[in-house]
Amino acid sequence: MSPEQFSSAVLQWYDLHGRKDLPWQQDITPYRVWVSEIMLQQTQVGTVLGYFDRFMAALPTVRDLAEAPEDEVLHLWTGLGYYTRARNLQKTARLIMSEHAGEFPRDLEALIALPGIGRSTAGAIASLSMNLRAPILDGNVKRVLARYVAQEGYPGEPKVAQQLWDVAERFTPQQRVNNYTQAMMDLGATLCTRSKPSCLLCPLKTGCQAHLLGLEIRYPVPKPRKTLPQKRTLMPILANHAGDILLYRRPSSGLWGGLWSLPELTDLQELESLANSHQLDIGPRQQLAELTHTFSHFQLAIDPWLVRVTTAPASVAEADWLWYNLAQPPRLGLAAPVKKLLKRAADALNAGELS
Repeated sequence: MSPEQFSSAVLQWYDLHGRKDLPWQQDITPYRVWVSEIMLQQTQVGTVLGYFDRFMAALPTVRDLAEAPEDEVLHLWTGLGYYTRARNLQKTARLIMSEHAGEFPRDLEALIALPGIGRSTAGAIASLSMNLRAPILDGNVKRVLARYVAQEGYPGEPKVAQQLWDVAERFTPQQRVNNYTQAMMDLGATLCTRSKPSCLLCPLKTGCQAHLLGLEIRYPVPKPRKTLPQKRTLMPILANHAGDILLYRRPSSGLWGGLWSLPELTDLQELESLANSHQLDIGPRQQLAELTHTFSHFQLAIDPWLVRVTTAPASVAEADWLWYNLAQPPRLGLAAPVKKLLKRAADALNAGELS
């Protein structure tokens, strides 16, 4: 197919079968497209739907996001993971307010210069909300194009990535760029799926090299497998008489940056030192089931211990520590495994397992 035939086939399919009722496709603005694109990185559409609606209800404009407390932003993001995305959202919102008069720049390079906005996200913002001609290469589009040209090599390698960008540039049309961009994402999400692609329904099947070779699943070439290193930590869940749990805010940079978390110890012998530092008297303790959390670059095995605090000061002196009320939880950003452990602790306390 020529580039014109390619885009024409994609747009005809979109008119008949494309998704047009997703929340971020309504009342389209650069802000709404941007937030949805950041949420959709590493996350399925079905998961993002509820998060997007809650986020927009709480922070409907870029000004609202720029002026919101960081805890509110991280609270709205809790469970989506990859929390650097949320922190970069707020950094970018503040830059848009301070350096761009509250308006998203209508220039691809200026968009790419903003924190957390790469070339593909910038292209999505520009094409979907501004109808500017800008190719994208998110995971879904990458899969469609890699199969269409039977692209050899892992797309994470710079040379292979550039070859796919060249393909994306060649096929992106001059007209209806917003519809074309959405159509390419939809094709990857609904037909050209990772496993069991629906090739017979695909508008590109007559020119797709992977399909013609019968090697659809071979492409895109996967990343060479590496064994993830294992790390361990012990997390004490310190519960006072009211059933509140002691949490601390992690440093803004690094793992779970800016989120509220349980303390981490190397072993249970360090518990006494932690208690002394907060003037706590501790009583019964109970080991809970181990929890394993997988990050992109390692696995963390968490050994949780529920510990009863028999006496404690009325408040925590340090600003980055607090007693978290399980019954009426404050709006804070929590790492996903911490949220799970708090639920386990609440269940154990309600069952009277620790007295």
